[in-house]
Amino acid sequence: MKTYQAKQGEVQRDWYLVDAGGKILGRMASEIAHRLRGKHKPVYTPYTDTGDFVIVVNAGSVALTGKKLTDKIYYHHSGYPGGIKATAAGKMLKEKPEELIRAAVRGMLPKNTLGRAMMKKLKIYAGSDHPHEAQCPRVLEL
Repeated sequence: MKTYQAKQGEVQRDWYLVDAGGKILGRMASEIAHRLRGKHKPVYTPYTDTGDFVIVVNAGSVALTGKKLTDKIYYHHSGYPGGIKATAAGKMLKEKPEELIRAAVRGMLPKNTLGRAMMKKLKIYAGSDHPHEAQCPRVLEL
């Protein structure tokens, strides 16, 4: 008996819909990363993208526990000397809630070309409507 190795063209991808309203950011992000990676499937192969598409709606009403709204800081750098920028999680939640969830999920995926390909299957929307009705996404209860 041989071990099955999933090929890129043989993978069946499903679409899942996650409602982020009132959900805790880290717990939701770990389940989303699990689905994007494909670890919930029996055909999971570590070096192949076997994951599904995930649509996240109501990103603006995600919850953070403790004092993370004021104490958690997100950094990015322009590449120039002195070009570091810092944004608190509360400010990012008000201005760009999609980036808050994207940063949390990105940290839980591989840091290589495979991880970047998995991130392309994540669709995040601040409101409750999305343009992916034609894909008939299944609701994912977290």
